[in-house]
Amino acid sequence: MSTMRTFVLFLITLLFSGVHLLAQTDDDYIEIGRSVLKTEKKAAIAQAMQLTDAESGPFWELYNEYNDKMYQVQNKRVAIIKDYANNYASMTDAKADELWQGAFSYQQELLKLEKTYYKKFKKILPAAKAARYFQAEHKIEALINAKLALEIPLVETN
Repeated sequence: MSTMRTFVLFLITLLFSGVHLLAQTDDDYIEIGRSVLKTEKKAAIAQAMQLTDAESGPFWELYNEYNDKMYQVQNKRVAIIKDYANNYASMTDAKADELWQGAFSYQQELLKLEKTYYKKFKKILPAAKAARYFQAEHKIEALINAKLALEIPLVETN
């Protein structure tokens, strides 16, 4: 495994709360990190939302549904990062373009999912609370993106 690939996979795991567990494969290592992040994220969302008893049940049911779908979309970002790491040392223009097109596709799919679920959250919460939820989601995502931006090197060009 290339040094860059090892570094990026390690980074993804560190990003997900500094997990210090041993795993059998890179994918296991990433999944452990994602699992820890999922738990910590849910606790942060609970604290941020300040739900009433009446709001809590419907919110968490929809939250779980949304996050299950978001997990599938985010699998694409993980795959792009892994592909980048695997091709970093021998990056071609064609591969760089393919990766960036994949990033666009991921972002579009994530936005579509957010729009769909924002409407659903507004059906069970006041609009201000639905907006608050997505603000909290975006703050968490911004922290993840900032960490990735700091640690993943730019594409080498000739």
